[in-house]
Amino acid sequence: MSKPKQNAVINGIIIDHHPHYSLSQLCLETAVHAEWVMSLVDEGILDPAGETPEEWRFPLECCHTISVVIRLQRDLGLNLAGVALALELLEEVEALRHQLQIRSGFM
Repeated sequence: MSKPKQNAVINGIIIDHHPHYSLSQLCLETAVHAEWVMSLVDEGILDPAGETPEEWRFPLECCHTISVVIRLQRDLGLNLAGVALALELLEEVEALRHQLQIRSGFM
């Protein structure tokens, strides 16, 4: 086995491992209206990067969040404020479950 070369130059392409959607791409992907997504941003349910809707970039996870929001509204009849509270509580429950798993030695 030969020794690795010191000071070797490595060429490559950096690939963004965290793809993002624009507002229009997110709307196409999730089949929702831009105005509704804007209301999710106003309510604090979604937090895109960027200052204006034209600059907004949404992480991939927003697609899942939108599907959860749709189910909460459809199945439970929650308004957006209720959805925001439900999502916050679901996150807390998940964090507590994770802590319990760690303490129980299941991780």
